[in-house]
Amino acid sequence: MGGKEIDWNQLHQRMAAANAMIAHGWIPSPAERKRILKERAELLAVAEEKQTTEQTIEIVEFLLAREHYGIESSSIREVYPLKDYTPLPGVPSFVLGLMNVRGRIISVVDIKRFFDMPEKGISNLNKVIIINDHKMELGILADEILGVRNIAISELDQPLPTLTGILEKFVRGVTGECLVVLDAARILADQNIVVHEEV
Repeated sequence: MGGKEIDWNQLHQRMAAANAMIAHGWIPSPAERKRILKERAELLAVAEEKQTTEQTIEIVEFLLAREHYGIESSSIREVYPLKDYTPLPGVPSFVLGLMNVRGRIISVVDIKRFFDMPEKGISNLNKVIIINDHKMELGILADEILGVRNIAISELDQPLPTLTGILEKFVRGVTGECLVVLDAARILADQNIVVHEEV
């Protein structure tokens, strides 16, 4: 744009004023039309540039004890209904049990118990989010899946001061909407949460 600094606030105001005048029957001259189109093109170019340069991550959003959580979708192998799981004797209380998912035996963890959050009980809305890396695979019990969304990495502030104790260790960040994004790699690497075969 020729190295000239643009006053974007002023440009937005002029565009809004022009749109309001057009809405009330004002017909711009050919020169005015050309100027309006140029300003619209500049605004679109800036918006597109911002969108392409801003790094985002795709997350699966879910509920835990009525609060919103998310895990990056690149760490999720699949989301599976909670059904036909087998409780295990002699394991920590947060281990719900084992589940056969298409021939693979998956350990399912009630993450609410692990984080010492209020329990809701099991319902038909519960889903198992299967996270994995190149070494480990684990199912996390979610109260309800809300969907998939993209969030800007810049939105992830440091964890809130209220996130203390064991939960804080596994939080990647918190958005302005209080969506807590969990760090799947830290969960999979933690020796306290993973159920080993010898257990």
